[in-house]
Amino acid sequence: QVQLVESGGGLVQAGGSLRLSCIASGRTFSNYGMGWFRQAPGKEREFVASISRSGGTKYYEDSVKGRFTISRDNAKNTAYLQMNSLKPEDTAVYYCAARNGLCVTYGCSARRAEYDYWGQGTQVTVSS
Repeated sequence: QVQLVESGGGLVQAGGSLRLSCIASGRTFSNYGMGWFRQAPGKEREFVASISRSGGTKYYEDSVKGRFTISRDNAKNTAYLQMNSLKPEDTAVYYCAARNGLCVTYGCSARRAEYDYWGQGTQVTVSS
């Protein structure tokens, strides 16, 4: 089992920044690909970004490219999502997820079913 705990959410004005953290425990963190997803009210949970086990491969959903950066620190068992130039449409609950399987494509990395463990989520609210 892998336990994931997100933090760093909050209320920010449009154009502002937040950094989300996801701390993992229970298994060897570097064995898992990590992803960030988000879910806005009334909408399905959608892919935001992913990072491979080593951190060498990253994928982003088109609407966040150039604004969000995913990273990880395997020594600290932590994944991050740096969010800049936030927009009201970024408002959602953000979830981190851990993937045991190997994904080498965007399609695989963006698929919710590929992820084995999920955090409880952290709310991000962007005001206009």
